[in-house]
Amino acid sequence: MSGDQGSDDLGRRLADVTSALVRAKATYYGKGPKKAKSYLNDEYLFCVMEDGLTSNEQTLLRVGEHDFVRSYRLKWQEIMAPVLMAEVSEIMGRTIPSYHSQIVFDPTRLVEMFVLATEDSQDTL
Repeated sequence: MSGDQGSDDLGRRLADVTSALVRAKATYYGKGPKKAKSYLNDEYLFCVMEDGLTSNEQTLLRVGEHDFVRSYRLKWQEIMAPVLMAEVSEIMGRTIPSYHSQIVFDPTRLVEMFVLATEDSQDTL
């Protein structure tokens, strides 16, 4: 396989990861992000999503309830972790030993972080 085909395959898989995570937000949360993109750096996969807050979350943020919105979102992600990890694992063809989600405000960004198992399955930096 040439380098271009390998990068095309990786690009397709990253696009598939992005689509799967956006679809999960829309399906299970009720509203998906307006924009999203996935990135791979070594064994670290990140999906960054813009906006996607529900009307009630926007209302809570206007009155300063950032911590409440964050804790609610993180609890939802904790519950959904097995589903999201399995889907990303299937798309990427690698197991996912670890996953974390985070949300930041002003501007609103959702970040999904997956650690992909390495071939030798040892923790190295």
